[in-house]
Amino acid sequence: MSAAAPMTESRPAAVRVLAVLLALTALATASVEWLNWYYAADGGYPLFVRTGWALLRSLLFLVLIFHLWRGRHGAAPFGLILAVTTLFSLARLVVPKQGAPAVPGVIGFGVVAVLCLTVVLLLYRSASVREYLARPKLRWWISRDGLTRKQMPARPQVPGWVLTTRVAVFSYSALMLVACVVAVGRLFDGDVTLLPVIVGWFVFALMVSYVALFLSIFLVKGKRWVRLQLVLLTLVVLLVHLPLCRALLGVDGLVRDGGPLLVAALLALWGLWRAGRNGHFVPTDQRSAAQPDQAATTATR
Repeated sequence: MSAAAPMTESRPAAVRVLAVLLALTALATASVEWLNWYYAADGGYPLFVRTGWALLRSLLFLVLIFHLWRGRHGAAPFGLILAVTTLFSLARLVVPKQGAPAVPGVIGFGVVAVLCLTVVLLLYRSASVREYLARPKLRWWISRDGLTRKQMPARPQVPGWVLTTRVAVFSYSALMLVACVVAVGRLFDGDVTLLPVIVGWFVFALMVSYVALFLSIFLVKGKRWVRLQLVLLTLVVLLVHLPLCRALLGVDGLVRDGGPLLVAALLALWGLWRAGRNGHFVPTDQRSAAQPDQAATTATR
């Protein structure tokens, strides 16, 4: 038990501070969304849907606190995707269709932006947080000695950029479903002929979620062929989602509902490129031979 003693100590101060900041970010985000709903005069059904989705998104900060508290390696990329998409989601609520945004909403957006930036900096720049997320995990075991906590066998960690791509790809379906629900408002206005298009959009979003889940399994394993499949999936999603946003929701909908998905797609492609550059997709039997060359290249930079 002596080896496990250091791992049972209290969490670092940076981790506790980060958990408090995440809770404040969730509270601030929900407050700004409520303020925007209070001051909005021309939102209607689309604003109701987007505000409801934004409030649900705020709860994801509580999920991130759970992952952080458990010391899970995926907390950092999850936090990055959540911070970026939250800012875009909040921005599309604060900016009205006409006129200038309300001053309280602008101030609130600035506060949330500072909180999100601080959260991302702590996740990626704090040595204490990085060490905590990479520490060996402890689990409860029942043996002849009773109930004890033992260190889990070490497993190779998934690179952060791979997790970033995985989380970003998973967000495609949710972002498309929100736009679909907003487009349902056209049916309430009497455009019943759009029903097959909206249903097809909805089914396509569900199919993307299953394809993303399937490809993410091989992404984590470092299969080289999955890179092309993820790029193709991203391009198909953009080619379907953006024109539908423009046709059914107008330019305003293209910006508000197409913009967040475009950002998620860029993050997914960027993470995929960085993961390939770091050798994640090199076959296992070739990685050991490539390590010295990579180390030498890193040393010369």
